[in-house]
Amino acid sequence: MKLALHWKILIGMGLGIVFGILMSYLGYNDFVTDWISPFGTIFISLLKMIAIPLIVASLIKGISDLEDIAKFSKIGIQTIVIYVITTVIAVSIGLTVVHIINPGNAVSESTIADILDRNGAEADSKISTAAMTKDQGPLQFIEDLVPSNVFGALSDNGSMLKVIFFVVFFGICLLLIKKEHRDPLHNFFVGLNEVILKMVDLIMLYAPYGVFALLANLVVSTTNPDLFIALGMYALTVVLGLLLMLGFYLIIVKTITGRSPGFFFKGIGPAQLVAFSTSSSAATLPVTMERVEEHLGVDEEVASFVCPVGATINMDGTSLYQAVAAVFIAQALGFDLSIGMIATILATSVLASIGSAAVPGAGLIMLIIVLQSINFPADKLAIGIAMVMAVDRPLDMLRTVINISGDATVSMVVAKRVGKLGDPNVKDWDDNYQKG
Repeated sequence: MKLALHWKILIGMGLGIVFGILMSYLGYNDFVTDWISPFGTIFISLLKMIAIPLIVASLIKGISDLEDIAKFSKIGIQTIVIYVITTVIAVSIGLTVVHIINPGNAVSESTIADILDRNGAEADSKISTAAMTKDQGPLQFIEDLVPSNVFGALSDNGSMLKVIFFVVFFGICLLLIKKEHRDPLHNFFVGLNEVILKMVDLIMLYAPYGVFALLANLVVSTTNPDLFIALGMYALTVVLGLLLMLGFYLIIVKTITGRSPGFFFKGIGPAQLVAFSTSSSAATLPVTMERVEEHLGVDEEVASFVCPVGATINMDGTSLYQAVAAVFIAQALGFDLSIGMIATILATSVLASIGSAAVPGAGLIMLIIVLQSINFPADKLAIGIAMVMAVDRPLDMLRTVINISGDATVSMVVAKRVGKLGDPNVKDWDDNYQKG
């Protein structure tokens, strides 16, 4: 019997963890770093390599297939509204859980001193980066939407919103020209989209080996397991909040689309595992789109817009984490929060998630901005950031899973609302192999 992809990836992850632990015990950390880790880096690079071409091809094809700008605007408006609503709910869940558990009260002064000694320098670096971000004007987000050089944006995975702006503009203009002029371009992007999706299928054959390398390297590079135990209540609070958010997604999927949790997990499972391994919504985007279209039954017209936009502005897991982390730091360092400050954390976490880059560690930069928005003492800021940095990577992996799960959920909801949710249409890598 052919083993399903998600089982292969899970086996790769499990073996990677075991292998990493064994190599650490035997003292072969450098061997893993030098000879195993590069295969994980190659896997991430392969996914990033096709992310921009996939967005361009699928989004232009999807818009031109609509043949009606009104349909596209309906999809766009619903997508943005639903993403904002889910982000507000995520932050609210985070604030509720952290105030019930109060994890900051479990951290001793000796633990704080140890954490600052280990992570203080890196925390200062994050604060400097956040300062540059904070100095930007209030309309910087809108300004950043429009690329001054489209080829420069296309060459940078961090400029995904600029790429989406250009591609949407291009697709709309494509609808406004004569059909005989539009058809050749449309056919080109249809073919290009099929090629890119086939590349995703082939790259996923390598996924079990890629996640093996990523997890093995993560294990041997983890230098502070004792600190993770010391910050266990904080970590458990974040994990509980993320699980509640995942439960909310499943309720929405069942209620609005009528699909079961089992159907959802089976469809999006491999993308969740890739997200966990890479800690990057952007790197996972090609897998997310492929799973949403082929395995969850979302029409490409919807998935090609909702998923790329979600990878850049829908950071439910990150927003929830920022809310929990901000309150945890305040509790641990004795900074009293008023109702107004809590409301500020909610609003800033939602807004910050929209501008948060879909790459590992970007949430820490946004967390600094959230703390500064409530006038958190500058002399304690580095201590607070150093505390959450001690366990950030494993939590980053988990919140990325929630981020892409939210993208998939909203894709299904929008597709259902516009009549574009159908049955799965799975395409294997060798469907046309040895055919004429």
